[in-house]
Amino acid sequence: MTHSHHAISARSAGHLACERCGAVFPLSQEGQPCTRCDHNLRSRDMRSMQKVWAWWLVGVMCYIPANLEPMLRTRTLVHTSEDTIVAGAIALMHHGDYGVAAIILIASVGIPVAKFAAVAYLALSVRGVGKMAPGRRQHLYELVEYIGRWSMIDVFVVAILSALVQLNVAASISPGPAALTFALSVIFTMLAAQSFDSRLIWDTLGDDVQNDAPDADLQKKERP
Repeated sequence: MTHSHHAISARSAGHLACERCGAVFPLSQEGQPCTRCDHNLRSRDMRSMQKVWAWWLVGVMCYIPANLEPMLRTRTLVHTSEDTIVAGAIALMHHGDYGVAAIILIASVGIPVAKFAAVAYLALSVRGVGKMAPGRRQHLYELVEYIGRWSMIDVFVVAILSALVQLNVAASISPGPAALTFALSVIFTMLAAQSFDSRLIWDTLGDDVQNDAPDADLQKKERP
């Protein structure tokens, strides 16, 4: 079985792939147009980290008011209520809808916070922070991209309720200001993940091999 420190990246092997169509070219053709799709060939996006941190910071700034402002406004003849995301989930629990409350908490609180942490960790790992293997970091990046689309479930619920429950004077449901900031937070986090150049993950392989090499030589010298 091949160990992780024996692996090499495409760049260290003298190759690069087109970001758009995936065609492989020699590294010497960097900066030239792809012969298949005419996209400019780049081995790495050197501005990737700047874009990641910019989108990530704006996403965090939008996520804070999304949890403090009301997500849903319910008006009836005798009562008007405004619920935040967490308050709405707690209200559902009081009515016995534990499953729906759990889904809302996971999709609206758990997944966004986990995405913020994962994107920040991936960006920091490029700078040498953390000891997770490059293959696992690649899987983490793919997972962040996959689950990003499910973070809008709370906004979908508000939109559906607002469309269905409109009984004029008797009752009405409308989205609160948190619906907009939450949607923006999800969009900005998705942009942060998409701006991340995952090829930078594999640049640490050279450091891993270099760090492992002295240990391997030492083991050879210690053998009788």
